[in-house]
Amino acid sequence: MESIQKDGFDFGFNPDACETCPGHCCCGESGKVWVHHVEMSRISAFLQIHLIDFMERYLDRSGNRFSCKERVADDGLECIFFQGAERKCSIYPVRPDGCRTYPFWDHFKTCSDQVVRECPGVQRVGTIQSVRK
Repeated sequence: MESIQKDGFDFGFNPDACETCPGHCCCGESGKVWVHHVEMSRISAFLQIHLIDFMERYLDRSGNRFSCKERVADDGLECIFFQGAERKCSIYPVRPDGCRTYPFWDHFKTCSDQVVRECPGVQRVGTIQSVRK
């Protein structure tokens, strides 16, 4: 697959790199993966559990918002849905929008060095053949 490039970012992203990545975007330092109500319903249906049970088991509440819980791992913290041994997401087909839009987060418009170090699929713009989205 060709690299994806978005306006306002000085890098491109090749999603094929996810196949060999150890999951840097899912583990390491603590971070909030926000989940809105439509996503909650979609994920709980995917997991085949009641919405209330899903919220209690997998989400943390912060004011009026919810984020995926984290658990302690060898490399720091990891998302509750990250399968460490397999190095993949257990809810990948229904993952939250924050995961779907990675690495094209507003934060990385000004801090691209961080995402270049973190993600093997990120490449600096230059000679990348890109597909605009």
